[in-house]
Amino acid sequence: MEMIFKAVSPREVTLQDEDLLRRRGENYRYMMSLKSDNLLQNFDHEAGLDLMFNNDYIADRHGGWENPFCEMRGHFLGHWLSAAGMHYAATGDMEIKAKADKILERLKECQEMNGGEWLAGIPEKYLYWIADGKRVWSPQYNVHKILMGLMDYYEYVGNELALTLADNFSMWFYKWSMQFDKEKFDDILDVETGGMLEVWAQLYAVTKKPEHRALMDKYYRARLFDALLRGEDVLTNMHANTTVPEVLGAARAFEVTGEQKWFDIVKAYWDFAVTKRGTYATGGQTCGEIWTPMHEMNLRLGEKNQEHCVVYNMMRIAEFLLRWTGDAVYADYWEKNLYNGVMAQTYWDGRADHTNAKKYDHPRKGLLTYFLPMKGGAQKFWASETEDFFCCHGTLVQANAAFTNGIYYAYDNGIAVCQYFDSSMTGEIEGVPFTVVQRGDNLSGTNLTSSTLLGAQSLKGNTSVYPHDPNKVAVRFDVKADRPVSFTLKLRVPAWVMDTPYICLNGEEIPFKDNGAGYMELTRTWNDDIVYVEFQKGIRVCPLPGDESKVAFLNGPVVLAGLCDEERTLYADEGQPLETLLEPFNEREWGNWKQTFQSAGQDRNIEFFPINRIGYDRYSIYFPIKRK
Repeated sequence: MEMIFKAVSPREVTLQDEDLLRRRGENYRYMMSLKSDNLLQNFDHEAGLDLMFNNDYIADRHGGWENPFCEMRGHFLGHWLSAAGMHYAATGDMEIKAKADKILERLKECQEMNGGEWLAGIPEKYLYWIADGKRVWSPQYNVHKILMGLMDYYEYVGNELALTLADNFSMWFYKWSMQFDKEKFDDILDVETGGMLEVWAQLYAVTKKPEHRALMDKYYRARLFDALLRGEDVLTNMHANTTVPEVLGAARAFEVTGEQKWFDIVKAYWDFAVTKRGTYATGGQTCGEIWTPMHEMNLRLGEKNQEHCVVYNMMRIAEFLLRWTGDAVYADYWEKNLYNGVMAQTYWDGRADHTNAKKYDHPRKGLLTYFLPMKGGAQKFWASETEDFFCCHGTLVQANAAFTNGIYYAYDNGIAVCQYFDSSMTGEIEGVPFTVVQRGDNLSGTNLTSSTLLGAQSLKGNTSVYPHDPNKVAVRFDVKADRPVSFTLKLRVPAWVMDTPYICLNGEEIPFKDNGAGYMELTRTWNDDIVYVEFQKGIRVCPLPGDESKVAFLNGPVVLAGLCDEERTLYADEGQPLETLLEPFNEREWGNWKQTFQSAGQDRNIEFFPINRIGYDRYSIYFPIKRK
């Protein structure tokens, strides 16, 4: 099987999108604010380097799942190392690299004190406990995180010490796991293993050691994988983020070995988790961390929907399938979960948003929500910086360090643009250096975005062409090559597009042609050219799976949430298109089309905002509809 798209290096992509840059910057500042001693606290303690025996010592340290009395202690450092590697790969920042390199030196001391192999914030006996059937909180899920961090840091940065530490640690697992027969080890694998399979595949790709291949085979979770291959639904009511990392391991194993069974496992999992099961309007899934029954999300709207870990890890599976199939459906999924998952659940900033105009009785920022509640009148609950450290704290720092992923891909003799954010990429085709720069235009006719900024406005330009919000995604691409070179520029046509896209090449409109796989293609000899496209978006209605009398509203890929303290019913005339139940509200401020709406024709109207712009306000995503 041949890969369709190839991911480009993070160094070849430069972000200019203001919101993504803000989020990545806040993520960087947060990561750098965490003291290295605190990140290492449980590793030091386990190795006997820095014992915690008094309350004054503990008072300054990380709490929550990183508390030294918690069985999950130590997991976060692995996420931090992964994110540090991603950030360095994308930006070249030397400060975060220096911090991470010093942490690795301390981890080397810890491993030496532990006898040369073991390297975790928990003791080895936890693994023996699960083998004996004793209750302990997912030690392999925990240990996977530091192995993941070491291998990701090696792959992104090239640090050989990270590879050595992971290799040494793997030998402990080789000796431990090989003493169990298949039936017994299948029982052990039933206790959340996290992404251990992915780590063994990462190691095998580098070392080609037989021990690492043996670990890959040992961690083949037959009870899950074989059932998927047989076409059985083994996901309903299954803990979602137990299985997603295991399937990510199958994805990595396929890339390392080329064995078709691994790909078939991933595709079968996707079909059961997404295609056959359905999703919320946000693109996400789960309630209380488990997969809902197929197309029955109506029974499980509550306070613990859409776990952030599942959002991030399912986006990774979608990205894998996008690369290997080229099917735009996976890029659509990735986009929807980025806007309504990652951006809705992390690094909220309300300083310039609607909440500050109304009240100041809540903080003006939010770090992370474990879940995205979807019941009527729900409210997000935001985590602290140092007193929680639950699992989603880890995917928070990874997701917000990886924004260069998913936008551009190379394929055959061309470039695919799969996401639309202000950015640029550089590369070579047939030895010719080239650059693709994409810039969005909100068609407001001005760059004046607030009273504190200088701005220019063109008379009789878009100000008169678009008296109201045109609700379009308009993007200009500047394609420059050092000398003329022939290749194909492939542009994704998003699933939410509501009319035939407009496309213009060097000032002349050209016919739109869909290639049948969700893209439009321009094949030509490029040198110094401009491509301009417009995608029409608008209000779309998304019924709730299992109860189509309740609907959510989207504008393009973005879910609109109504501000209300309880579930509210919307009334429509017989035959009235439900899309007309919303109308623009506070349509424009300065040069900003606000993308905010309100209900129309109701006794008490409701204001609607993008879900990623809501902080502490109560909201509803789904609304019962009654015909008059």
